[in-house]
Amino acid sequence: MTIAFVLASWRPDVPAGMERAVIAHAVGLQQINAESVIVTADPAAPPTYRNVPIERLRSLDVQFPCDDATLRAATDASAPAIGEELARLFRRRQVRAVVYVDALWGLGRIMPTHPGIRTVLAAHVIGHDVDLQAALARRPDAVIAPSATVLTEAAVRGYDSSSWSVVPNALLTVPEPRPGSYREHLRASGPVRVLARLGPEKGVAELLEPINVLDRPIEVALADAPFELAAGGQEQVRRRCRALVAETPGVTLLPGLAWHEVPPWLADASVVIVPSRAETFGLVALEAMAVSTPVVAYDVGNLPHLIGDGGVIVSHRSRPDSLWRAAQHLLADPINYAAASRAAYYRSRDYWPALVANQLLKVVS
Repeated sequence: MTIAFVLASWRPDVPAGMERAVIAHAVGLQQINAESVIVTADPAAPPTYRNVPIERLRSLDVQFPCDDATLRAATDASAPAIGEELARLFRRRQVRAVVYVDALWGLGRIMPTHPGIRTVLAAHVIGHDVDLQAALARRPDAVIAPSATVLTEAAVRGYDSSSWSVVPNALLTVPEPRPGSYREHLRASGPVRVLARLGPEKGVAELLEPINVLDRPIEVALADAPFELAAGGQEQVRRRCRALVAETPGVTLLPGLAWHEVPPWLADASVVIVPSRAETFGLVALEAMAVSTPVVAYDVGNLPHLIGDGGVIVSHRSRPDSLWRAAQHLLADPINYAAASRAAYYRSRDYWPALVANQLLKVVS
């Protein structure tokens, strides 16, 4: 069977969980001999990526970066044309199941239905009620979420998530971890690294404010996404981070990374700090763990469950400097550091692409 993933903002190297999750699911499906196609409205997307076909949705007229309100209005205005274009595409690709990746950005709020095609809503985040309520009213055959955190958040918001299924995000690649001797070298003198997109909820600016410079380099890679909560929001975060870094010696601000660049960059870090104040899954943490790099993060969302003994979890009620202190204490303890490094790698094996693809296939079939 062919599974279609619909996500308006999808293109390679977007620094965001939904986009990365989609291609990892598609690659995993390839590994178990299932077909997939990605449908996007972004004109920058190529016709194929990692041997996965990419289809351009031309009936949705938006420009990127795009904010939520603009996309919602454009989607509603073009709903009939979108449905017709998707129907033609699905017939040509012989699609038997379609995953609308998010109630808004995955077009779940209009969720066209077609005879013989199973519809699945992916709720990576709960988002705006106006979108999720509209999507659920379309009566999808299944609802999936990347973690139990999303199910809990939905229940708190008044949704009945008891029938939803958890299908976690997957690794895009399965890299080789660094050998123990090199990992010890990194513990002693390697850089502390942070990787995030330019969203205020990622907590990077707050992390840089009370910074206690460690006796090693600190590198922060920040990337633009084709979406933002409000127009100009990403640029505001960028300016704030640049100003803070300019006042702090030993800290380097870097541009975002391509997806294939992420694993080796995280592998050469002594510790990866994830300063997010909300995280429904935690892909950066997972990718760091897969290369045996311990992670330091707040106890928010799915991060405690994901990281476990593969790093250090601190209270979200504490100030950001608690993340720096936790990293410093871990780096000063070679025994606990080595144990966290090993645990991080072995925990990440649960998220290998083929394993997760089998979970997804059970839900969409």
